[in-house]
Amino acid sequence: MLGGNVHLAREGCAVPISLQLRIVAALLVPLPALALAQSIGGPLTPLPAVPKLDPARVELGRKLFNDQRMSPDNSQSCADCHRLDRGGADGQARSPGADGKPLAVNTPSVFNASLNFLQFWDGRAQSFDGLVHLVSGSATGKDNDWGAVVQRIANDPGYRSGFAEAYHQPVTAHGIEDALVAYLRTLLTPDSRFDRYLQGDTSSLSLEEKHGYQRFQEYGCIACHQGVNIGGNMLQKFGVFDDYFANRGSVTQADKGRYNITGDPEDLYLFKVPSLRNVAVTAPYFHDGSAPTLEAAVDAMFHYQLGRTPRDGDKALIIKFLQTLTGQWQGKPL
Repeated sequence: MLGGNVHLAREGCAVPISLQLRIVAALLVPLPALALAQSIGGPLTPLPAVPKLDPARVELGRKLFNDQRMSPDNSQSCADCHRLDRGGADGQARSPGADGKPLAVNTPSVFNASLNFLQFWDGRAQSFDGLVHLVSGSATGKDNDWGAVVQRIANDPGYRSGFAEAYHQPVTAHGIEDALVAYLRTLLTPDSRFDRYLQGDTSSLSLEEKHGYQRFQEYGCIACHQGVNIGGNMLQKFGVFDDYFANRGSVTQADKGRYNITGDPEDLYLFKVPSLRNVAVTAPYFHDGSAPTLEAAVDAMFHYQLGRTPRDGDKALIIKFLQTLTGQWQGKPL
């Protein structure tokens, strides 16, 4: 949410606090009776359709995504943490890694991740391809382990024929990463009820849900949760109006966020603003998985990011709106 200096995706710079306050003031002006012209459009846009990519490469990527041989000890696949039947995450505060120990941060949903401007909570990957490259290395822990994984995949006759068909070459580390990227780019969840609303079907939302969208704008949530992914396009400090980490206690290295990448004190506790798409089915929330429910997450946002107390009933309305952001995968709601 808003506060401090927001780091924008496109400009790559910080917005002065004076300008931010003017933005908030504009957002706090009540919308007139949910007028269609002002309720639809603006900084939120519908998800695009699933891209049409090389089917052979996508299928290779799907197999690799679900193959436990992608881990050094043959125990864990990408799909074990990014479960497509659990909103693209796994419902745990911190997923177990290949060594069985909890990861440092919460596993974000893989759905719609290709639309984020940076990847990982701390934005360490500048591109979606970079995310897959870093994950493939970090999942194994050592370069020689990754080499062993590639060799294991190359020893499979099915993969050899698949790569020959899709890439006209043998199995390579680059080919594995490219196939995974192709598959992951197809993991979009369009056709949420809110998407249909943005496209002009005003009957797709109830009156309460429309009021929830209005409150989402009025309180300033939309200042950070915007764009096609309703988030994922800027970095923001966690704990603008109160010290989240002091209140939670036991600060970890991962809690330092973007600072771990840049070493810049201005980036301390700075994280990528998460997408709110499918947020109703991807609990727990935040980089540390500390909010077990959507209600708890909204409470934390009001306190730490907005410094406000919602009016009676407004939190419930916002949650009703957030529940309309659940999209569809393979023709079925998540």
